[in-house]
Amino acid sequence: QVQLKESGGGLVQPGGSLTLSCIIDGFTEDYWAIGWFRQVPGKVREGVICNSRHGITYYLDSVKGRFTMSKDHTKSAVNLHMNNLNLEYTAVYYCARRLERCSENKNEYRYWGKGTQVIVSS
Repeated sequence: QVQLKESGGGLVQPGGSLTLSCIIDGFTEDYWAIGWFRQVPGKVREGVICNSRHGITYYLDSVKGRFTMSKDHTKSAVNLHMNNLNLEYTAVYYCARRLERCSENKNEYRYWGKGTQVIVSS
């Protein structure tokens, strides 16, 4: 069974940086896409950024030049590097997996982690 687990969330000051990790267990295909989504109370879960063998896709204009993703093959993990954070980025962040290509539609992702909380506050 495929399992995803996020880590790395926490409290960060405005202007600070944080790296989230999504550890992926239970599958070996290379043809997958890992998306990061975020959700705040009372709002719909929304796509932030995604990485697949086709490249990185940004779903929020505000994260271009601010967020990026990387793979750590030794840990079977995909990392989300977040820089210059502001209050807007306070949310629970989820990683999710689907086959082949990225999608902004959260309903197209079959496997999800349970999320990690990011709080940007002074």
